[in-house]
Amino acid sequence: MKKTAKFPHSNLTTEDLLQRLEMLEKQNAELQAKLKKQQELEAKVKWYEEQLRLLQHKRFGVSSEKIHPGQLELFNEVENESNLELPEPTLESIRYQRRRKTRGHREAMLENLPVETVEYRLSDEEQVCSCCGGTLHEMSTEVRQELVYIPAELKVVKHVQYVYSCRHCEHHEIETPIQTAPRPKSVIPGSLASPSILAHIMTQKYVEGLPLYRQEKQFQRMGMPLSRQTFANWMVKGAERWLSVLYHRMHEHLLELDIIHADETTLQVLQEPGRPATSTSYLWQYQTGIEGPPIILYDYQETRAGENPKNFLNGFQGYLQVDGYAGYHQVPNVTLVGCWAHARRGFTDALKSMPANSVAPVTATEGLNFCNQLFAVERKLKKLDPKDRYEERLKQSKPILDAFLSWLQKQKQHVLPKSALGKAIAYCLNQWDKLVAFLEDGRLEIDNNRSERSIKSVVIGRKNWLFANTPQGARASAIIYSIVETAKANQLHPYYYLRYLFEKLPNMDLSDKNALDQMLPWSTTLPVSCIAFQQLTK
Repeated sequence: MKKTAKFPHSNLTTEDLLQRLEMLEKQNAELQAKLKKQQELEAKVKWYEEQLRLLQHKRFGVSSEKIHPGQLELFNEVENESNLELPEPTLESIRYQRRRKTRGHREAMLENLPVETVEYRLSDEEQVCSCCGGTLHEMSTEVRQELVYIPAELKVVKHVQYVYSCRHCEHHEIETPIQTAPRPKSVIPGSLASPSILAHIMTQKYVEGLPLYRQEKQFQRMGMPLSRQTFANWMVKGAERWLSVLYHRMHEHLLELDIIHADETTLQVLQEPGRPATSTSYLWQYQTGIEGPPIILYDYQETRAGENPKNFLNGFQGYLQVDGYAGYHQVPNVTLVGCWAHARRGFTDALKSMPANSVAPVTATEGLNFCNQLFAVERKLKKLDPKDRYEERLKQSKPILDAFLSWLQKQKQHVLPKSALGKAIAYCLNQWDKLVAFLEDGRLEIDNNRSERSIKSVVIGRKNWLFANTPQGARASAIIYSIVETAKANQLHPYYYLRYLFEKLPNMDLSDKNALDQMLPWSTTLPVSCIAFQQLTK
């Protein structure tokens, strides 16, 4: 017979205690699982709240990442500003002085415009003194200036080409020589398109962001019912026949350099073979750095695969400054340089995702402070030559980078990986070798904002015309954007430059690279009419 021991002051046997212990362990395991699930749910809720606040800020808040001086020191203001040895200040009156207008501003603004003078004089009969009847003389003048707007207008230019022959040969010879007066070739044979109208349509769409259907209505109001399909055909033919030659020549010049910036943005193309209309395509952008004439090229591709920059930059060797996209890793023989603007944006997003009533010091402000210190150094070194900038960066920026790296490694252990702050810290650590690469050469920049500014024109235009219809149209758009953006970067007026190209390119040997180089946006042989008026600075 099995015996069970009983404990003093208790009716429970050993078997009962073991069963109860087993039950308690089971309950504990269940509670631990529930607690873990609860913590996971709380982390998810916190993450969703961060995303909601960030999206609300992006939609309704200020888009600028600029921070008011002293804003990040708000929580340390007492410690930073206190000085018990300073005496109490005396009251003083503050006077506000109205800022005076700069003299000569209007004259400088109008100096590049043509002037039409209208004079108002008294007739000889009226130049008589009302008091004594003597003759009046010109004492002074009063001048009023007005800006006059001249609306666009259309006109037809008939190119009549005369053909000549010899009367004597017609009557006495077997063959009659015929001579034709020279005439410039048409930009698009068999069409009504002129260099000026083609340049105008391109400029309106790719510089001013005006879709073709709006231009169609403008021409209808001017009495010319041209369809948007006609405009689209003209732009495709103009880009493929003439502008593509300059595009490829600029591509050759770009690959000869040793510093290139790159970025990409989305583009919807409706009729891509084998793909639905909702598919996302990409417009890749490549451009020069701070040295040499500006070159900005766009490349349309169906995907965001790393093969695209690899193929476009085939033959390039040097520094490639990009954001953190891994697709650029496939480009061989390059040193990737990261973008500190993207790194800093992670910390600003972390701050924006915080609750509005949060008043405690946050780690994101410390990370943002490190980034701002680096940008402050760059602003001071902006006017130095590359060699001096390289040396000063080692003295001033490298200690900040070393301290920042130690801070990142320490904070990584204390933040949630999927939180906004965790992602900002992870981005910096994962991209660290690329983020510090700007120290290697004084010609390199601390960020890739150069590319972002250039690609912004595409983004703004895309909000108006929304999509491209065919891959052929998307490639033409990439070529036209390349020409007009490079022209703008070289201080050219896009319309007059395009018009000049369409006047000259059909009448020259396109295989002559030396002749093509004279047509590039940075050529010193371009006519003065292509140069844009300099904007006034405040």
